[in-house]
Amino acid sequence: MKVGCFALVDPFSLLDHQLERIAGMGFKYADVTDNHPGGILGREFGFTATVSLDDNPADVRGLFEKHGLTPTSVCAHANLLDPSSPARYATAEIYKAVQLAAGMGVKHVITTEGDPKSDWGHNLSYEEKIFITVEKLYEPVRLAEALGVQILLEPHGVLTDSIEGMQAILDRLGHPETVGVNLDTGNSWLGGADPVAFAKAFKGRIWHVHWKDLPADWEKLRGAMYGCGFGPIALGEGVIDIAGVYDVLKDAPGLEYSTLEVGGDENMAKSYAYLKMLGAE
Repeated sequence: MKVGCFALVDPFSLLDHQLERIAGMGFKYADVTDNHPGGILGREFGFTATVSLDDNPADVRGLFEKHGLTPTSVCAHANLLDPSSPARYATAEIYKAVQLAAGMGVKHVITTEGDPKSDWGHNLSYEEKIFITVEKLYEPVRLAEALGVQILLEPHGVLTDSIEGMQAILDRLGHPETVGVNLDTGNSWLGGADPVAFAKAFKGRIWHVHWKDLPADWEKLRGAMYGCGFGPIALGEGVIDIAGVYDVLKDAPGLEYSTLEVGGDENMAKSYAYLKMLGAE
């Protein structure tokens, strides 16, 4: 299993800077972590590490290659449970992320349903949440299948943080060769699941991993917080059985790349060394 890095290492800097830092830490792989449709002020004025979903895909891939990096995924984490709005990252953005990934020669687009922010979203029944998530993913999945891209669902919301919710979405969406799972070790634990059990349940559909460990004092947040951007400690120093997850997934079919989502240079270096000790590249 190959290990890369998420491209938000330093605040208030462009993607070019992030990729330079990632390559300097010895990584060969990275992802398109933040993106937006159209233009954005922060990129034009040099303080946001984001890619436009309307960029020329060759330009984006060229930026990675400039630093000797291979892009392994395009993140398209969405809000699918609140009402559709031009201001919300949802179906249209995932659709464009699939097109960007295809143009870059990247196999995976990673998305999720997210945690609803509106009363409307919070008041949906379980069945309604499944339906609205699948409905908003239906066209991006059709496009992904046509373009040879795979959409991976990540535990990062009220449904996907549980084995039952993830399975329900996968069952309703169908397209088992196009729709898979990106296991986030921290998010699944934070949502109340056992990451090792998650890995066993979806081993044949897990095609990417986001690695995080979390400290014991986060126990109080389990079941109440749906995902976090990065782990504040090094892998192996917290309460998550990272070695157990790796042992399950080390021979998983279709799993080649993974991404470290760990804050701080020292924690990143320790985490990379920890995964190498387990057998990763």
